[in-house]
Amino acid sequence: MFPEHQKSNGHSNGDGPASVEKYFRGLSTLIPQLPYAGIDGIVSAIVQAADEGRTVFIFGNGGSAATASHVMCDLNKGASGRESSRRLRAMALTDNIPLITAWANDSAYERVFSEQLKNFVQRRDVAFAISTSGDSANVLKALEAAREHGAITVGLTGHRGGRMKPLCDVCAIVPSDNVQMIEDMHHAIVHSVFFMVREKLQAGSPKLLVAQAGRSRG
Repeated sequence: MFPEHQKSNGHSNGDGPASVEKYFRGLSTLIPQLPYAGIDGIVSAIVQAADEGRTVFIFGNGGSAATASHVMCDLNKGASGRESSRRLRAMALTDNIPLITAWANDSAYERVFSEQLKNFVQRRDVAFAISTSGDSANVLKALEAAREHGAITVGLTGHRGGRMKPLCDVCAIVPSDNVQMIEDMHHAIVHSVFFMVREKLQAGSPKLLVAQAGRSRG
């Protein structure tokens, strides 16, 4: 398991001492390897949610919590625009600190997102999980709860996808074991998602279908 708060010691491999230049060279090498098809799938899921009047719920821990709150702000305020007739509803489950601490204190920290979802999530809403490791217990429980309620599940993760990969209809995996670089790429990816969602909503494009998403789960 790679906890969300576990940080690299600055050496991404054993080929010499760390340096600022080396770090950015590593990022440059990682960019061509990004999961572009998966990112497009996340865009399609969010645009479809807007078309259907559904809600996008976003969640993660640590740096991923900050990314969740950031992309929620972008999607709510920036993606639709004041004059757009196609509006998007996005909610970050990371933002209600009293509610998070209440669930963590009275039940378990692993339930802080899933219990919030159970109050709000409906069929064909989108549950958007962000996790560098893909193994955070509260993220996994939230994805399980979303699937139980018929929501579309999308994920943004790193390493090899972790246990969240099979819980996601669409999963974009940054192929790196360096937590900082995964977080860097996640932030760039959600900005690209915001940019594409905004373009599609403001262009009035027809509804996009998400492959293998929203399938019946009995």
